[in-house]
Amino acid sequence: MKNRGVGVLPCIAPAVAFLSKTSKNMKSHSRFLLLSGLLAFSSSQAELKLPAIIGDHMVLQQKQSNPIWGWDTPGTKITVSFSGQIKTAEADKEGKWTLKLDGLPASAEPQVLKISSPTESREVQDVLIGEVWMCSGQSNMQMSLGGDWNGDLEALTAKSSTFRLITVPNAGSQELQTDFKGQWVQATADSALRFSAVGYLFGRYIHQIVGVPVGLIHNSWGGSAAEAWVRRQSLEKDPRFATLMENTLKSEALNSSEKARSDFAEAMVKHKELVEKAKAEGKPLPREPRSPDSWLKGNARPGNIFNAVVYPTLGYGVKGVIWYQGETNASRAWEYGQLFPFLIQEWRKEWNNPDLPFYWVQLADFMKEDTSPGESNWAELREAQTKTLALPNTGQAVIIDLGEGKDIHPKNKHDVASRLVRWALAKDYGIKISYRSPELKAVEFQGSKATVTIDCFGSGLRPFDVEEALGFSVCGEDKVWHWAKGRVLGKDKVELTCEDVAKPIAVRYAWANNPRCNITSLEGLPLTPFRTDDFEMTTKPKDPATVPAK
Repeated sequence: MKNRGVGVLPCIAPAVAFLSKTSKNMKSHSRFLLLSGLLAFSSSQAELKLPAIIGDHMVLQQKQSNPIWGWDTPGTKITVSFSGQIKTAEADKEGKWTLKLDGLPASAEPQVLKISSPTESREVQDVLIGEVWMCSGQSNMQMSLGGDWNGDLEALTAKSSTFRLITVPNAGSQELQTDFKGQWVQATADSALRFSAVGYLFGRYIHQIVGVPVGLIHNSWGGSAAEAWVRRQSLEKDPRFATLMENTLKSEALNSSEKARSDFAEAMVKHKELVEKAKAEGKPLPREPRSPDSWLKGNARPGNIFNAVVYPTLGYGVKGVIWYQGETNASRAWEYGQLFPFLIQEWRKEWNNPDLPFYWVQLADFMKEDTSPGESNWAELREAQTKTLALPNTGQAVIIDLGEGKDIHPKNKHDVASRLVRWALAKDYGIKISYRSPELKAVEFQGSKATVTIDCFGSGLRPFDVEEALGFSVCGEDKVWHWAKGRVLGKDKVELTCEDVAKPIAVRYAWANNPRCNITSLEGLPLTPFRTDDFEMTTKPKDPATVPAK
């Protein structure tokens, strides 16, 4: 319970005494304004505040120390009691206080977190202890459960009071933000429908299989670029991202200029005229011009999302992160090969947890089905994601078979979540289950044949739907790619031949935006797209010295 009145009058008493001694010439209304201001000042300074992430119905991560923080008058002593623990802290000169609760085992019994200061107290109700996961990325993570093919049915299963959800709203800023508008809620049919489909379905598996309370923090933003999710200063210090930050400065200068704002104002005037004309003719309304602020405060400017979305939750106890992002960075896949692992490492530093589990969804198949083998931005981005598996405690859900050519947001999110959660169940909860898609192990060339050996991680290979192994291409010394005929040999090999390539030197699999491919493990996990060559990536920036002047 909040007690705003306690301790306020003693703070005002000296002010009242002072006013009584002021000159009789002071006007009465001036005395009233001064007293009112002092009252307001004292009241605001004495107010105990908590961030949105720490509130009723929250879930604390089990078996970890859990930071609890808030704000009060600088120097104020804060006492927090929970589950038999009593911890204290003191508000610093900025008014922030932080303390840590000792790790506790999972508990589905609702408990009260009591927070008190000399002037007031607060009780956070219905607190559980269990598993907490953060769900981040762009639109395919943001896509709500209501957008899934069976979302209406899935939502009807949301009947447990020990499954909790909270969403951080989209916001972009170059300044660190300390809080957001949101609150923890129990998973109901209504709240589940509005929550991230991948996040909800992932969390429900954990909840039902592990059998403990689960809390999900959802903070994805459609169309977001990876660089917006990282602290800007970290990017600026790393020479690998010098070009990225140079382009950022150019975009900032452009969007902050008077010309940009003048052009936008003119465009808006013209837009209104076009809207009126379209309405009169019964035609679709034209799209509104892009405001310079849409980039400055948006989801692509380095640091914006970290500052306004991630930072307000930074430090909250979590088990791990699930991530679905990359589409926006596909045209810069070479850069993403450095940026994505950097992001993971930076988040682990920010949370002071070098072992923080981080599992992601590889890009699905998308766009027109490729009828001839060649180069692909999306294939290069997928490769960048696969290479990031070199980091410890990471995992990748391959969904090269779940996309929709005409929709960048495939509606089958259930299978996406099920492949993602296999990693967590196997690596974090000790469940013996197949979890890793087959990956390239080795390749051998003998005359006109190429044989690839696949690491099946204890399983085997099978071609889906037809006996022929589809999706493989080979090239010779001319580096011209041709489709190959493939057949599965034994448990883990695929033999390839091609009439157009007498002596193959390299092999690629599912190397396209939207490839036709059909190799899976015996458990149905798709073979991870790969290439055996090291030809220069099409998304690698060109050396300025080799580019002719225009």
